[in-house]
This record gives sequence, C-alpha cells and structure tokens, in this order.
Amino acid sequence: MGDKSASKRIMGAAGVPLVPGYHGDEQDIDLMKLEADKIGYPVLIKPTHGGGGKGMRIVQSPNDFVDAFIGAQREAAASFGINTILLEKYITKPRHIEVQIFGDKYGNVIHLNERDCSVQRRHQKIIEEAPAPNISNDFRLHLGQAAVSAAKAVSYHSAGTVEFIVDTVSGQFYFMEMNTRLQVEHPVTEMIVGQDLVEWQIRVANGEPLPISQSQVPLSGHAFEARIYAENVPKGFLPATGTLHHYHPVQVSSEVRVETGVEQGDTVSMHYDPMIAKLVVWGEDRTRALIKMKDCLSKFQVGGLPTNIDFLFKLANHEAFENGEVETHFIEMHKDDLFVDPNNQLSSQVVYNAAVHSAAFAAACVCEKEHAVVKESSAGIPSVWYANPPFRVNHYAKRTMELEWEDESSKGGSILVPVHVTYLPKGKYRIETGGSGSSDLELNVVHLRDHDYRVEHGGISTIVSLSVYQKDQMEHIDIWHGSCHHHFKRRKGLDLADVDESDHKYAADVASSHPPGTVVAPMAGLVVKVLVEDGANVVDGQPILVLEAMKMEHVVKATSAGCINGLRVSAGQQVSDGLALFSIKG
Repeated sequence: MGDKSASKRIMGAAGVPLVPGYHGDEQDIDLMKLEADKIGYPVLIKPTHGGGGKGMRIVQSPNDFVDAFIGAQREAAASFGINTILLEKYITKPRHIEVQIFGDKYGNVIHLNERDCSVQRRHQKIIEEAPAPNISNDFRLHLGQAAVSAAKAVSYHSAGTVEFIVDTVSGQFYFMEMNTRLQVEHPVTEMIVGQDLVEWQIRVANGEPLPISQSQVPLSGHAFEARIYAENVPKGFLPATGTLHHYHPVQVSSEVRVETGVEQGDTVSMHYDPMIAKLVVWGEDRTRALIKMKDCLSKFQVGGLPTNIDFLFKLANHEAFENGEVETHFIEMHKDDLFVDPNNQLSSQVVYNAAVHSAAFAAACVCEKEHAVVKESSAGIPSVWYANPPFRVNHYAKRTMELEWEDESSKGGSILVPVHVTYLPKGKYRIETGGSGSSDLELNVVHLRDHDYRVEHGGISTIVSLSVYQKDQMEHIDIWHGSCHHHFKRRKGLDLADVDESDHKYAADVASSHPPGTVVAPMAGLVVKVLVEDGANVVDGQPILVLEAMKMEHVVKATSAGCINGLRVSAGQQVSDGLALFSIKG
C-alpha cells in the first residue's frame, strides 16, 4: 500500500470509489501528457511514494505540464528515492478527510473514527481535528466502512490511515491513498477514543488481538492539532532556519499535549523538516476545544526564527473556521482576512499601531531588565547616575531606543520605531513613540520572574514576556502580551541618552543593503537548477533558478523584465537566506 498507484488499482478492484486518473507503471512523458489530456485539466501530479505534499503539483493547462512533471519527479527522487508519478483529476472544492484504521493478525479490522485535515498550505496539513466537523452520522458510517474494506482488501494488520478526498459540491468521497503507519496527526484520534495507538501497534506486532471491537470504539469530545513550523509565512510559508534562542511551549495536562523534539538553544537546519512541535488539545465539544487551542497558541513562545504561530492563531479565530467550514483551499479563499495587504492603508496602520504599542512595552521592560543587571553587578549599590531613576540635575534622565520592527505580517520589510524613554520616580517610565494615533504612556514595570514582567498603565495590568538575545551582531527582542507577539532588533551601543526628541525623526523604512533590482534568496537552500545564463533578457515572472530546502523546491522568478546581471550561482551550490542571487537591469 506504500505504492499509491498499486493501492489505487487494488482499491478499484475492491469497489472503493476512486478519483479518475492514471495509475500505471509507464512513465514516458509523452504518454503522461496524453493521459492528462484524457483526464481533463486541472490535473494533480503526485509521486507514487512518500507524502507530506512533497512533489505534488497542480497543473491548470497543457502548457505547464512538462515543467511540472519534471519538477515533481526531481523532488520525489530527492525526498523518497523513487520518481514514479501518478495523475488524478484535480477536484476544485475538496475536503481532506482520513480514517484511522487498525487490524490484527486474526483478520479483525476496525476504524477509530475520522480526522479532518483540510486546512493546508503547500499541500501540507497544518491544523487537523477529530471528528470531522459538519458531517452526518450516515456519512461517517459509510466512510468508516469504506476504510475498513480498503484495509481488508490487502489483509492489513497494524495501524493505518485511509485518506479520502471529499467533493464538497457532490458530497461524494473518493479513495486517495493508504498510509501504512501512524500519521503525524494520530494524537487527535487518541484524544477522542482514549487509547494509546503506539501501544496498540506494539501489541499487534507481538501477536495480540485488538483490545476492543468496532461497537466498543468511543467518540468522546473533540480534539485539534496545530503544527508549529519554523517558516516565513509572508514569503509563501517557505521553511526557515536558525537557532531557537527562546523556546517556551505551553504547560501540558491531560487535555493539552505538546509533542516536540527540540529545546531552547537547538538549531533548525535546512536538512530536515521544519516542524518544531505539535500542539494537541481536547475539549468536551468543538467549541471548547477551539477555545483551548486559541489560548495555547497565544501562550506558545518561540524566538530566534520566524514561525507560523501567529498565523495559526489568526486562522483559528476566523469565522469560517470557527463554524467548521473547511476545505483544502481555505487559506486561499480567505487570504484577504488572513494576510495584511500592504496596499490597504487602514489595515496596515492597525498592524503598525499594535507594533508601536508593543515597542513601548518592550522598551520599558528592557530598561527595567538593564537596571536589574546594573544593580546586581554593583553588589546592590549602583552609582546614582545608574539608579532607577538615574540622577540628573534639574531634569529627568532620557534615552531613545531605535527599535527595528520585523514586520512579519507583510512583505514590507523592516521599519524603524524610535522610542523615547523618560525615567520617572518610583520605577516608572514615560514612553513617547510618535506613532500615528499614539499618545504618551506612563508605565510601571515590575519584574516577576525569568522573562516575565507586569506592566501597569491606566489601571490596567498586563503580563508581558520578554526575550533578549544576540544574533547577527544585533540585539533581538521578542515580546509577548495577550495575543500579541512582536519581534524587534537594535544595534547595541547606539541608544541616544538625554537627547531632545526634536533631534529625531519618526518611523522610516530601513534602507535595503542591496541595490534596486536585486533578487535575493528567499530561504537557505541548495541550487538544483539554473534556467538562464548571465546576460540573458527575461520577462517579468520568468523562472530563473530552482532552490531546494528540506526536500521542497522553490522556483525563483524574475521580478521584472530586463537583463540578468551578476548571476554567479550554479547547480549544487548552497546559498544562505537573503544572499543576492542576481539583479535585473531594465
């Protein structure tokens, strides 16, 4: 069943519904193109082995087929060592629903209900839930029976997952593939049936029968799993690399699981999957489980590299998701709600104002942190010049912090946020940011423990978590409060003390270190193919080279029409994130 083409032939013979497609052994590209014409576009190109969305391509027209087919073969070979491909009719409004099955060596096969895995990006699941929302008991019954029939057709034993594509227009479901293993998302099934499926695997392998029958399978409550990835969401969810300078997952309990293989200080490299952790929650019903997932996402802290946590939180709060209206195009359908349009002045201003507010909190907490360090290093008797507040003649001490805001919500790059801090008596700080619609804040900051502070303003108390670390000769600051997370950086030693605020201009875009027209690597990776030569004339959007990271390919395209200049990279070369690849001269 590990061969998707062979499994589809077996399932077809067993009467399990199949999506129209080509599942043969012949892989000649002309034949495959002819089969795609027979199926009708759009078609889905998919490797016969492996999973995780690697090698999958959606092809909208015959003109795009050859390049997509060759790219899928190359990615499949790199990921799974086998480059055979199958073709299927691409269902335009699908849900991805899978069924957990289990069989023993005595011919017993049962299903443990279904999971909905429709919310995906780059053909990879990011939120899974069990049971599937908005399906009838009759549909659930027939889906489970089809999954059991699929397993019995190959006399299967042990854990398996039968995956189906559900056409939301017709309501029909089709067999997609069977994974002969436990899936990444198996914990959501464990949560609703109250069983340890890894233990089941071991017992079945040891020759023991299944511990329960189909009629004894419970369906208790609702569970979600959110996959925490190191990735750059604004860049199309490209994988990210770097060091986990700050890693504080949420507290676990009988209703909250965190499955992870990393800890603070570890490095996420380009050679492995960028998943950092799986957050799994359970509730008495879907509403309660969703509330719990939102709360846990807001408290899950990762600093040192970009992640998808903030995006997952926004997705979980979307009205359509709250209503269980999911399908595999969910992110594309609701992109206007899930992503900030840099051309929308109103929404961009809201995002900027939130960042400025966080910058004010961050500056005050940094001041309090620095004061604690000075106090500790001076054996508790600091100089009056560095007391809190520092002594000045006839005025309060002031300083300005130049915080560079890493705007991960859009492709707008970095923005400077000058924060003017005035030290007041009794450990208070007056913060002036000058942001649009902002006003001076008088903050009282109390260090609670480790990275946690209490910030009081206007009678409201806010718990703030702060992480400060060094990276790329810069000081980086991550701050979390409520459901907000922002990342800033600043150049050490460049704070301006006791200055007149009129000497500073307010927020301005940080100048790029590359000249106009430069195209940089969107991620660290391996150059697998260079498609044009230096000096070639290209059109806007033309593919220039192909990068691979974590077994996924990414095509770097021309950002405008013109002449390629300075293309020095070659196939087989490793490049770092942000490296200048070439420039385009008009």
